[in-house]
Amino acid sequence: MWDQLKHSLGNDFKSLARSISLVENEVAGYENFLQQLPQNNARIIGITGPPGAGKSTLTDALLGAYVAEGKKVAVICVDPSSPFNLGALLGDRIRMSDWYNHPQVFIRSLASRGSMGGLHPKIIEVTDTIKAAGFDVVIIETVGVGQSEIEIAGLADITVVVLVPEAGDEIQTMKSGLMEIADVFVVNKADRPGAATFVKNLKQMLAPAFHNHQQEIPIVKTIASQKEGVDELKEKITNLLASQNAERKLWLLAEKAYQLIRNKKMKNVNKQALKESIANEKGEFNLYKFVEKISF
Repeated sequence: MWDQLKHSLGNDFKSLARSISLVENEVAGYENFLQQLPQNNARIIGITGPPGAGKSTLTDALLGAYVAEGKKVAVICVDPSSPFNLGALLGDRIRMSDWYNHPQVFIRSLASRGSMGGLHPKIIEVTDTIKAAGFDVVIIETVGVGQSEIEIAGLADITVVVLVPEAGDEIQTMKSGLMEIADVFVVNKADRPGAATFVKNLKQMLAPAFHNHQQEIPIVKTIASQKEGVDELKEKITNLLASQNAERKLWLLAEKAYQLIRNKKMKNVNKQALKESIANEKGEFNLYKFVEKISF
């Protein structure tokens, strides 16, 4: 089964979709399948930011710009999970219905499944499976809550942070994380009042962080619903990808390796089992001694 899927990835979206589902659910043989995937140089673009910033609309517009260039593009939309069945709650594929049957486009909605990072527990494996199918660009749109702004930086070659002119207070809340991980800032809905002032204030806010970057962080104004500013954003992304050095690539690989190792080590640890073990402890309970003796 796995061999057949591996050889069909690049030609058959149904095989790709099935492979992703099997990897998500850790069906027997999935680890060997991942180890044998062909290498692909597809670039990963992360789209993140607070809810309501227009991430999905911008993703749709950016997707269209790449397709117009003849690129083969995959989009992974990570949605909040339903609290009842852990399925995707929003379903971005409905919002991107123009691309349903396009031969150059593959769109997959994933539920965050309660992941604290706002992504998906198997996001690295799913992304590598998609890359092996021969795509030129993989766009990942995050939930935009919790720590997803930070987690996406360890997965994407370029991280685009989307904001709106009204987001002043939210920027103050997320300020340190945003400055650390953003490669490009997008001020979307730039036709709204106060957009120019917001961009000016954002530049001033980011000024102390510029010394941590080899170059100034670009800020692009867009009106994604009208496709305005999208070509400029794509150009900025292209330039940044071209200027990346080996150190950045090594950091990304190390971050992915860390996440995979952590997930593997924690695989057999669950809160219910810990609760039962604590209940069976005799004498005075010491949290740190208990953690020390837990076998991973």
